[in-house]
This record gives sequence, C-alpha cells and structure tokens, in this order.
Amino acid sequence: MTARTNARVAGAAYFLYLVAGIGSMAAASYPPARDVLRTLSPFCAVALGVTLYALTRDVDEDLAMLGMALRLLEAAGGNGELFFAVGNAIFCWLLLRGRLIPSALAGLGLAWSIFLTALLLLQAGGMFGGRTDWSSPITWFVWLPLLIFELAFATWLLTKGVAARSRPAA
Repeated sequence: MTARTNARVAGAAYFLYLVAGIGSMAAASYPPARDVLRTLSPFCAVALGVTLYALTRDVDEDLAMLGMALRLLEAAGGNGELFFAVGNAIFCWLLLRGRLIPSALAGLGLAWSIFLTALLLLQAGGMFGGRTDWSSPITWFVWLPLLIFELAFATWLLTKGVAARSRPAA
C-alpha cells in the first residue's frame, strides 16, 4: 500500500477504535452491542499497528517493529492499556523524529503517552486504586489529552497523510 493509503486506513482505524472503545463503555447496559464493539476493538489495534509500522519504518525499522508488536499485544488484552501507552509513545517519537506530522501534534502524543505510561505503572504498583477507574478525575486528566491527540491525529491522517520520506539507499 502507498503511504497515503496507509495513512487513511490508520486514520479510519483510529476513529473506529475510539467509537468502539467509548461505545463499549456506553453500551454497558446493552450486552449485545457492548460485545460487538469489544470484538471490533482488537481488529482496530492490529490495523493501527500494521499501518503505523508502514508509515514509520523508514525512520527506524526496529522501533517501528517494536511499536507494532506492542499494538498487537494491546489487541490481545490483559495489560492492553500499558501496551497501548508504550506503543503510542514509540510511534509518536518516530513521527516526531521523522517529521512526518507537525511536531506540536507528535510532541503532544509523546508527552501524554509517557505520562500515561508512568500512571499505569504506578497503578500496577497499587497506587490510585490499582486499575483504571473511569470515575476518577485523575484518569480523565491523563486520558483526555490523549483522546484529543488521537482525534487530531486521525483527522490529520485522513486529510493530510504524512510527509514524504525518501527510503535510504541500500
């Protein structure tokens, strides 16, 4: 696929992932809808891992592969939030380093992904209740900027794509 196609697929996957994630929480009282949305989410994570890898591999193939692997682990469940946060930080670093999207946008995603990673590690250590509590203002303080980043990033991918990078000579 071309970089433009990968960017559009990634942008669409981001939007679908957000709709599925937020929708599954909102549909808690209607299990069939919740279950369909929860089933859709891992496919979005896989699509994001593959397309973001394709977009960033020319910056650093090893880090892009690690980011993709973390997105695949995110799709598997378990500690998905932590795999998301670390994978997102890696991809934001690659987007920033490669100047593939505006530096302010990539920097916002990088900073808040690192902050989220730290919070999730503290939660894993038993602080802040030990799990993500969506009724906690601390949770929203950390996740809301990432939601804003993801919406802006998805929109950017759908409308502008990524800056062209030339492949290094073999």
